Amino acid sequence: MRTQYHADLARLATQLVAMSLHDRTAVASATNALLNADLEQAEHTIDVCAEIDTMRDRCEKAAVGLLARQAPVASELRQVVTALHLVSDLARMATLASHIANVARRRHPGHAVPDSVRPIVARMGDAAVAIVSSAAQVLDSRDPGDAARLDQQDDVMDELHRELFTTVLGPDWTDGVTAAVDLALLGRYYERFADHAVQVGRRTIFLVTGEDPQTWLKERQSL
Repeated sequence: MRTQYHADLARLATQLVAMSLHDRTAVASATNALLNADLEQAEHTIDVCAEIDTMRDRCEKAAVGLLARQAPVASELRQVVTALHLVSDLARMATLASHIANVARRRHPGHAVPDSVRPIVARMGDAAVAIVSSAAQVLDSRDPGDAARLDQQDDVMDELHRELFTTVLGPDWTDGVTAAVDLALLGRYYERFADHAVQVGRRTIFLVTGEDPQTWLKERQSL
């Protein structure tokens, strides 16, 4: 019975990795739709996000089943409860990717991103793909050191968000109010996408060490 329980826990962990890889596909597709005014890519993103929503439901049911089947010991309980939190983060990342795609779809056949900020948005898309790729690796390896480094990747996204915001609010902005509003939203979507990837790392630290992630990180930095 315990062997089967652990096999089911491992299966749940594999499903979380699969969700994160779908998130990577979604945000890459959404960015392509945005930069190329590609309606087909936007629709594809929304379809992928719907698949992630289905995966979320499947993972939540599996986690609840694991809790209900038998009394888990401390480490097992930590895995199941953390999995429920991770599912929420990964599903939210999909929602944010769909928001990006919806901006592209709403402005089609026009471009939502003016040429003046296209390089910044392209780099934000690259940063989003990079951080979710790292998050997927962390979910697979459960390496707390790699999980901690997600914060550094988030710093890249935060800097790009500031650069975008400064450009849109600057005196040289000539691309209009509608584009400015769209870009303010897009910047927030990308920033929050990266924030949830960081949360994946912090939850992984708790899963592996059983310690508060902030405390663990501070202790590690002091070594």
